[in-house]
Amino acid sequence: MENDRSALFRPIVRHQHSRVTYAELFFDLVFVFAVTQISHTLLGRFTPLGAVQTTLLFLAVWWVWVYTAWITNWLNPELTSVRILLFCLMLGGLVLSTSIPDAFEARGRWFAIAYAAMQVGRTAFWLAATAGAGHAGRNNAIRILVWLSVSAIFWIAGGFAEGEWRLALWIVALAIEYVSPAARFWVPGLGASTMQEWTVDGGHMAERCALFIIIALGESIVVTGATFAELTWTFGNVAAFASALAGSIAMWWIYFHRGAEAGTELISNSAEPGRLARLAYTYLHMPIVAGIILAAVADELVLKHPDGHSDLRTALSAIGGPLLFLFGTILFKLAIRGWLQLSHMAGIAALAGLAWFAGGLSPLWLSLLTTGILIIVAAWESISLRSKAG
Repeated sequence: MENDRSALFRPIVRHQHSRVTYAELFFDLVFVFAVTQISHTLLGRFTPLGAVQTTLLFLAVWWVWVYTAWITNWLNPELTSVRILLFCLMLGGLVLSTSIPDAFEARGRWFAIAYAAMQVGRTAFWLAATAGAGHAGRNNAIRILVWLSVSAIFWIAGGFAEGEWRLALWIVALAIEYVSPAARFWVPGLGASTMQEWTVDGGHMAERCALFIIIALGESIVVTGATFAELTWTFGNVAAFASALAGSIAMWWIYFHRGAEAGTELISNSAEPGRLARLAYTYLHMPIVAGIILAAVADELVLKHPDGHSDLRTALSAIGGPLLFLFGTILFKLAIRGWLQLSHMAGIAALAGLAWFAGGLSPLWLSLLTTGILIIVAAWESISLRSKAG
């Protein structure tokens, strides 16, 4: 931001990115619950319609979180008023999260009202914070508030509608919000924003998104542990438990060993950190998180039924989770490195090939094979990058 930033904004320290504060970490705890609710909702309604509904709910949860991450990239959470904003958003997030399982039934109004209130209320606070004359972000705050206010109409209308109308109205609302950054929040009178106006603390943004990956991985471990604790421990259950944990570790390794660090370094030194933050961290992290959530669903299914043949639900989640994760990470690393990771391409091809034989495999063997592919991808990338560095 400019030198005339208002008192609510983070201070600028040259050559040093702002740390993620305890208030932000506290806020993120709500989304551990939200991610758990999404995975359980998908598990309970694994049908084409249920998949569409759950995907919409996931995209909404991700969007409300990532918008908050952008706002706290500018506002200073060490200040009382900003902390109170985060605490109010936590309340909205809890209402949102508890409404997820019944969002397309009895609690649709609560979900819509909580979501719209979080999006519009947070942006209105940001607009008030930019009241200082000449503040560079004020026009952007107005633009975003206009777009979110329009989408809020469709969210709330959908909350009061039922059945297919609710789904249709919420799809329109979500489309408005996801298209708005690509349209650079164009509004009549103000026009579109420029990338130069989106000055962000790249290191802080990278760290915030990495923490959301930790949230998703942590949720998968919680689900695995809770499910395993309730079962009679047989060889199949123990092997499925070990496979699930190894798969989570492999995902952590693939994302964090070199990718997260390279992303932080690149965006911190980028001449256009706003453009990279929009592409690599706002959009391309969605399939990464979605893949982890879907893999957690597979882990629970395999733990409960490790033997027999894999049904369609188990095969889709066991292969689709790692596939989505690798698809997201390869695009993320392409954005930050400029070249496609061969190990990830091989992993995607191997998972696609495995899909042909999934129905004839037991859930346990399917889990072991997908985990093995992730481990090979992690090891391959580590060795290849070490060779290049040498």
